Amino acid sequence: MMHGFDVVWEHSDRLLWGVLNTIALSIVGAVLAVVFGALVAILLMSPNRLLRLSVQGLVDLMRCVPFLMLVYLVYYGLPHLGIDFDNWTAGLAALALYNTAYMAEILRGIWSGLPRETFEAATAFGYHGPRLYTRIVFPQVFLAAGPMLGNQLIQIIKDTAFLTIIAVPELTQAASGIQAQYFVPFAAFIAAILIYWALCAIVEGGVALIEKVAEARR
Repeated sequence: MMHGFDVVWEHSDRLLWGVLNTIALSIVGAVLAVVFGALVAILLMSPNRLLRLSVQGLVDLMRCVPFLMLVYLVYYGLPHLGIDFDNWTAGLAALALYNTAYMAEILRGIWSGLPRETFEAATAFGYHGPRLYTRIVFPQVFLAAGPMLGNQLIQIIKDTAFLTIIAVPELTQAASGIQAQYFVPFAAFIAAILIYWALCAIVEGGVALIEKVAEARR
């Protein structure tokens, strides 16, 4: 067993490359999902009932699609429509698209629970359009949504493991490559699990800091 861990250590550069790709995919995917999710949340809060229900239907549909199936669709299906991504970009697009629906629903839920008097007062003081959202609405929403956004980021980190099916060089793919070449599955996958745990622990620590900031502002 120890020999297996020695092998993994000797090829730690492959794991490191996988970790860096996992981190990059997670961060960029999360940022895109939050940005697009915020835009979708605005539509979900629209006073136009037809628009609101149409967007809600699309969000619900996306949340019902298995992530693995979406990855297949983006990588293998979109080329039939003339949209051809390399495997890394396809993985990122699938992560961002899939999690946009979840981010939008998180932000909508927090937004709908905030006191409307705050937004009405801001409107009375001349805040309208983008200024209203960037200065008044979303600062409150993001602080309140910190724990849920953190949980979704953890989910994004774990979802990157599915991208091994399209040969994205992330952490799971790196561990699989080591175990396939040297047949050390226990050591390779235990190492990968510990790294995933460390990444998620860092996110949890960041969420705890956000909660302290939010508590101080109350």
